[in-house]
Amino acid sequence: MAFTLPDLPYAHDALAALGMSKETLEYHHDIHHKAYVDNGNKLIAGTEWEGKTVEEIIVGTYNKTAVAQNGIFNNASQHWNHAQFWEMMGPNGAAMPGELESALTESFGSVAKFKEDFAAAGAGQFGSGWAWLVKDADGALKVTKTENGVNPLCFGQTALLGCDVWEHSYYIDFRNKRPAYLTNFLDKLVNWENVASRL
Repeated sequence: MAFTLPDLPYAHDALAALGMSKETLEYHHDIHHKAYVDNGNKLIAGTEWEGKTVEEIIVGTYNKTAVAQNGIFNNASQHWNHAQFWEMMGPNGAAMPGELESALTESFGSVAKFKEDFAAAGAGQFGSGWAWLVKDADGALKVTKTENGVNPLCFGQTALLGCDVWEHSYYIDFRNKRPAYLTNFLDKLVNWENVASRL
């Protein structure tokens, strides 16, 4: 099925006071994400993937042994990653639901330790990629990082929280200060109710 660019679940300027500017969202959503949608649609046209869901395309085109992934995977995966990313943020500063707080404390020792591990994963991802909080098939929670557009679907995991650490996600607002961007993301931007709903 054709990829479509989802609307942001909030206005372009809704996160500005929280550290993600209107300009960043205009570039990131309206240009970068749209490019993945447009390019992905061109690449799957007339192929076996044309009628598949984006999740089926990601799993089916991911090459576990490849240093670089193919164009269909890259665009499909980045489309999926970004569609999740917009939903994982919000302007309302919702408190972390108790069930999520308990799960993070059980898995990491404390919410603060989870945030420390997540920020370290994102800051330590060389080059472009993502930091993730995932749930494994056995139900265990863990922090991971992936290169480029690779995501938890490739490993049979459920993505609970993801943060884009490609430079286009933070350079307008934070320049080269990726750790500061990650701290701001965790402290001000995450929609914890959305994260909890993925448990």
